[in-house]
Amino acid sequence: MQNTRLNNLFDAIARRLGEWFTNPWRRLSLLVISFLFGFFLGTAVSTTAGQKADWDIVVAAFLVFLTEISSRIFYNRSFLSKRSLWVEALNLLKVGFTYSLFIEALKLGS
Repeated sequence: MQNTRLNNLFDAIARRLGEWFTNPWRRLSLLVISFLFGFFLGTAVSTTAGQKADWDIVVAAFLVFLTEISSRIFYNRSFLSKRSLWVEALNLLKVGFTYSLFIEALKLGS
């Protein structure tokens, strides 16, 4: 990309955010928020997709596709290599989402 002022501004913002999230407490809080947001998304999707029975299979296939893609991104690297923050946040979003769907299934008794 060209070295424009807008590009420099976005690079500086990304660098400062990266430095800000190197603090372990901030990193942990972002990962917990990601897990809780995934839990919320699982609850919201299961209640809204269940309202119209025509979309159940399509939504389920789409959600399985998204969780498999996020698993592929997370587990693609070596186990001992350091993962970036957004990859860990994406994985915890997926974990919270899956956990929420299991809880919803237990609530329905199916």
